[in-house]
Amino acid sequence: MTLPGSFFDRPALAVAPDLLGRVIVHGSEEGLVAVRLTEVEAYEGADDPGSHAFRGRTRRNEVMFGAPGHVYVYFTYGMHWCTNLVCGPGQRAAAVLLRAGEVVEGAELAAVRRPTARSARELARGPARLTAALGLTGAHNGADACRPGGRLQVLDGVPCEASAVRSGPRTGVGGGGASRPWRFWADGEPTVSVYRPHAPRNRARPDQPDARGLGA
Repeated sequence: MTLPGSFFDRPALAVAPDLLGRVIVHGSEEGLVAVRLTEVEAYEGADDPGSHAFRGRTRRNEVMFGAPGHVYVYFTYGMHWCTNLVCGPGQRAAAVLLRAGEVVEGAELAAVRRPTARSARELARGPARLTAALGLTGAHNGADACRPGGRLQVLDGVPCEASAVRSGPRTGVGGGGASRPWRFWADGEPTVSVYRPHAPRNRARPDQPDARGLGA
């Protein structure tokens, strides 16, 4: 069953751990790929220095200020797309970054999209890899993932037991948001990505997006 908009109409910190074990599905002309989520990160808008929305509304983060359950897809490192699910009431600009998961349907198609993956566990291990395996790009930014029968949906799946949920600092987030334990993962899952702390980089050129988590 497709998760309704009300599921996402909660704080990102409530939605994020509850997404573990849920299944995101994308059906395209090439075929269908489904990924069971094993790792996510919460971002809380204007109250969160790690969020794209920390400094306010822009053309890039517009979707974050919209209805819960919609998809926010952004470009990073000048080469990768990453997928988020908008949370909370409109204007809150909270979201959950989908960091990793297990491909449970459409593995052959996912492998075509991820030719450098050395094993099945690497097909969607990392936010850019997960997005590529699903076949999502900026063209899907703003899509409603709660519309039954839509090509892109989040299904109820089998939620991860609370006792198996772990949390820690978000990957690559620095500054005031570095210590917040807002990354959640399912304990023992081989698809969970490797944690990497924030590493200072040269300031991005004005024409290049920032590469930090959901950082503005």
